[in-house]
Amino acid sequence: MLKLETRPQPSNTMSVLSPVLALAITVVIGVILFVLLGKDPLKGLQMFFYEPLKSGYALSELAVKAVPLVLIALGLSVCYRSNVWNIGAEGQYVLGAMAGGWVAMQAGPGTGRWIVLAILVAGVIGGMAWAGIVALLRDRFNASEILVSLMLVYVADMLLSYLVYGPWKDPKGYNFPQTITFDAVTQIPKLVSGLRLNAGVFVALAAVGAMWAFMFRTYSGFALQVGGLAPAAARYAGFSSRRSLWMALLISGGAAGLAGALEAAGPLGQLTPYVPAGYGFAAIIVAYVGRLHPVGIVFSALLMSMFYIGGELAQSRLGLPKALTGVFQGLLLFALLACDTLIHYRIRFSTGAKA
Repeated sequence: MLKLETRPQPSNTMSVLSPVLALAITVVIGVILFVLLGKDPLKGLQMFFYEPLKSGYALSELAVKAVPLVLIALGLSVCYRSNVWNIGAEGQYVLGAMAGGWVAMQAGPGTGRWIVLAILVAGVIGGMAWAGIVALLRDRFNASEILVSLMLVYVADMLLSYLVYGPWKDPKGYNFPQTITFDAVTQIPKLVSGLRLNAGVFVALAAVGAMWAFMFRTYSGFALQVGGLAPAAARYAGFSSRRSLWMALLISGGAAGLAGALEAAGPLGQLTPYVPAGYGFAAIIVAYVGRLHPVGIVFSALLMSMFYIGGELAQSRLGLPKALTGVFQGLLLFALLACDTLIHYRIRFSTGAKA
């Protein structure tokens, strides 16, 4: 029989191998699902793991989807390392898109390219303001940041719907719930003509470097991590738990808001009720698969982007339901949680005692 035996100390090897093993388990279960659905499993896996990589266009689309996931997951990693459970990054992402979109709608004749920077700054401020509500309620009233941040996602969605169905609706949009199309001057600069890939890639990579330096090379980053790992030690060292709470949530909200502004002024080009794309929730998986490390988050975001694109291709080419993307995301998370058990435990074979 199998028995779990506690390791003397956590295994660094399994900490690295666990995401790889989780991906392998996800693939195996995915093959079984394709068979049960009556589809060729090889074609199904091709949609998820080959098509998103087969050409320059496919790689550009992969990067477009990875940028918001990287930015949001970076912010969430700061929260989770600080033992602050922000589950509402999706709402902060939506507020960032709304704030950036409002600035974009102010563009007129003679507006310079400086407005792109203003859009991104507005997005950061919008995301930070929404996360600030969570921090305030936790700080002043000890409200659960899990529940508050999650509920604010639905408030953000309703606020977006109100605006695009009402005050911000394009009067020339044939009554569709959407804003005006943003002027070309407001668009994030594209890197290659004919592709959607834009300068957001460089913003994401810069954020990765900045977050690595902040978390592992600054006093404030060290204080946040100590507060998350050992709250009693942090208090003894004189680190402020209130400061850590506010800093973690504001950084997380700002990163999510920046992602929203990049999407609004980039691939979307306007605001619609479909701005919420689930990136805020998928980024939770990205953060954990990437081990809450900025470099690991880049690779896990690319993997999650493959799931998004693969799900869309499986829907259009194989006739599979759109929910398959969420199924793969959920499988990866549950497999990772299961495999993480092996970091602290090892499997032993036991024959049992004889009578």
